[in-house]
Amino acid sequence: MTLPRRSRIALTLAAAAALIAAVVAGVLSLPGRVNGNVDAAPRAVAARGPLAADELANIDVFRRTSPSVVHITSLGVQRDLFSMNVQAVPRGTGSGFVWDSSGHIVTNFHVIQGANGARVTLADQSSYEAQLVGAFPDRDLAVLRIEAPRDKLPPIALGSSKDLQVGQRVYAIGNPFGLDQSLTTGIVSALNREIESFNNRTIRGVVQTDAAINPGNSGGPLLDSAGRLIGVNTQIASPSGASAGIGFAIPADEVNRIVPRLIKDGRFLRPTLGVTAGSVALQRQLQLPPGVAVVQVGSGTPAAKAGLQPFRRGARGELVMGDVITAINGEPVADLDTMLDQLERYQPGDSVTLTLWRAGQTRKQAVMLAAAE
Repeated sequence: MTLPRRSRIALTLAAAAALIAAVVAGVLSLPGRVNGNVDAAPRAVAARGPLAADELANIDVFRRTSPSVVHITSLGVQRDLFSMNVQAVPRGTGSGFVWDSSGHIVTNFHVIQGANGARVTLADQSSYEAQLVGAFPDRDLAVLRIEAPRDKLPPIALGSSKDLQVGQRVYAIGNPFGLDQSLTTGIVSALNREIESFNNRTIRGVVQTDAAINPGNSGGPLLDSAGRLIGVNTQIASPSGASAGIGFAIPADEVNRIVPRLIKDGRFLRPTLGVTAGSVALQRQLQLPPGVAVVQVGSGTPAAKAGLQPFRRGARGELVMGDVITAINGEPVADLDTMLDQLERYQPGDSVTLTLWRAGQTRKQAVMLAAAE
């Protein structure tokens, strides 16, 4: 049977109204979608279980060592345009660490290079004006001193770098981009790397690590898994300037050799022989053995007293062969940089034995080292 047209329209409208009512009822029944009246509660926290052994090790190293790590702000001088008053303003930041409870702080030389002053902020956020005790740019090391209570100055535990092995775990703590007390982890990636210091001297025996080192980490400690100092973070290799997984640290044995002398003397007094070295071109032209060709001997110097002879021209212009220093205490000397590195291990007044080559003949000569001027 066919319904009249008016009846069909009425049924259609009734069905549409019923559908709309159902949709509205469904929407209103959705929790929290419209009126927010929902019986909601925090979800139950899943049990975590004990921390992994490596996590516990990380936490322990940071907890024990971070109180010894400091934030260093180098200061410049700025003159007020209107009042002409001179004031200290921040010019850069870096890291450092407590060397002893007398307030000596070790950092990189380049952290404070060119600064008019420095401020050291300890782990408890107390801040102190720092005085420069001494610096040795050849190894990018500097020592500051602050007047702080001894109980705020826990010295960092000192380790050794001579027995490091590639692959062992290391930690870096510092202030990258000014972010205090940051910990990164990695491994010893390589040993005995060579980098250039900021005065173009070669630094040998450097530790390479993939622990993230960024601007602001400079001067901070590189630690072994026992929390001992094994290096001072100093440089990175990166095309962008941020960490690329290749960082370098001055080895702890070098630090322990240099820092006490900076504290004692205010500078690193490298002993000297009193000779001037010939050029690489001279060595090559004369086909001399590896070593340091002596081209000048200072009057009254240890070399003069020991009878070392320089290469020179004779009365008729002929070349008179001089001495080539080929070894110090039996350790070969490859070039001037190597000789300076070896001499740094000794004190003025120490006696060393030089191996000398002259005109094909080799001899040994004892020399007492003097302090460099």
